[in-house]
Amino acid sequence: MSFLQKCWHKNTLLTFVLLPLSWFYCALVMLREVLYRLGVKRIVRLPVPVVVVGNITVGGTGKTPLVLWLVRFLNQRGYRPGIVARGYRGRSATWPLRVHPESDPQMTGDEPVLLARNTPCPVVVGPDRAGAAQVLVHEDHCDVIVSDDGLQHYAMARDIEIAVIDGDRRFGNGHCLPAGPLREPLGRLRRVNTRVTNGKPQAGELGMQLEHLGFRRVDVSDVEKPPTAFAGERVHAIAGIGNPQRFFDHLRTLGIEVVEHEFPDHHRFRESDVRFSDEAPVIMTEKDAVKCKHIVGDRHWYLAVEARPDPALGNLVLALLEQGSATGVRPHKGGARDE
Repeated sequence: MSFLQKCWHKNTLLTFVLLPLSWFYCALVMLREVLYRLGVKRIVRLPVPVVVVGNITVGGTGKTPLVLWLVRFLNQRGYRPGIVARGYRGRSATWPLRVHPESDPQMTGDEPVLLARNTPCPVVVGPDRAGAAQVLVHEDHCDVIVSDDGLQHYAMARDIEIAVIDGDRRFGNGHCLPAGPLREPLGRLRRVNTRVTNGKPQAGELGMQLEHLGFRRVDVSDVEKPPTAFAGERVHAIAGIGNPQRFFDHLRTLGIEVVEHEFPDHHRFRESDVRFSDEAPVIMTEKDAVKCKHIVGDRHWYLAVEARPDPALGNLVLALLEQGSATGVRPHKGGARDE
């Protein structure tokens, strides 16, 4: 975690120095949203419902595990969901791009590959999410689109917004970038359909827990060990995610002695990052594992987790989707142009 990110969780002298820039940033964010609402900037409305799972803070909150839970939930209820994502840091020269379990995360981004490996639902990525979603609608005949992140991507109309909150870090010092971790002012949360907290929820929020499924070999994921497999052992723990400390703490709850190795979010790993001089096991997140398959050995494992949100979330999503289907008027947010 950078020095600036550490400052985001309290008010320091640097916070007050950066506040004028934060006010300017907030003004630009609000102006941009107004331009979309007034129709000055173009919004694309898809012929099927769109559910956005996002957040208003920089860094990981647990969006991707929740997206996986949501598409499985919808699939079990008879829907045919498809997933769109931006493909952050993907180097592909052409977009939109279809993602498969064996896709190169350097081309597509790491999280889309994780999604493709854990669900049979089609995944398409691209900076233009609406364009990626149109591929899912027209080629895969998806009847609902789930966007991994994209709460701030107003160019794509959405019918349901789910904001995910980090239950440990919450909103830091409450300021917008660069003085704090907020992508948008806190008032934005009043306009989402529901807030889901990864951890202990507060009033007006639904809770979500990440259940430990066990450990899987990075190079051969069908080789598994139970969650208790490394209890009492000393391991090297690697995390290149938005909140590495949450991962390290998860491992400690399993009785593991952790040697922490923290990297920036979406870090491009090299062999020297993941190999150590001793014989201790190496454990990483699944998001990091998708980038390390070809540079690891038989001592490298990832911790598989699965989201367990409050059952009220599924009921809410179904009610909103069925409400739109019954009335013929989908409860979308903001103006839009049909595509």
